[in-house]
Amino acid sequence: MKESLLREKSKAFAIRIIKLYKFLLNDKKEFVLSKQILRSGTSIGANFAEAIYGVSEADFLNKLSIAQKEASETIYWLELLYETEFLTKEQFNSVHADAEELLKILAASIITMKKKKLIVH
Repeated sequence: MKESLLREKSKAFAIRIIKLYKFLLNDKKEFVLSKQILRSGTSIGANFAEAIYGVSEADFLNKLSIAQKEASETIYWLELLYETEFLTKEQFNSVHADAEELLKILAASIITMKKKKLIVH
């Protein structure tokens, strides 16, 4: 896994989510779903940042798994925002693609770590 790639992409995604939150709050006057997506969307990178300093491989893997769950949850909120017409199709497709990419990178990293753990032990 390229830690710097995941760190860079998760941070860039968090910034997008913060901007989306501001848009939903200020332009759409949406106050509930926007808080949910802000929490889950910024948590991806935060959990990865924590994983880097994990005290063990198991701790690292656990934090990556939490980041993966947060990415999945973020996709759910994005779908709700689109299906309730807070986001246009273009807005949804753009941020959804980034979320899916993060989810795939995290899933691949988790699989790699699990395989590595099986080989080592």
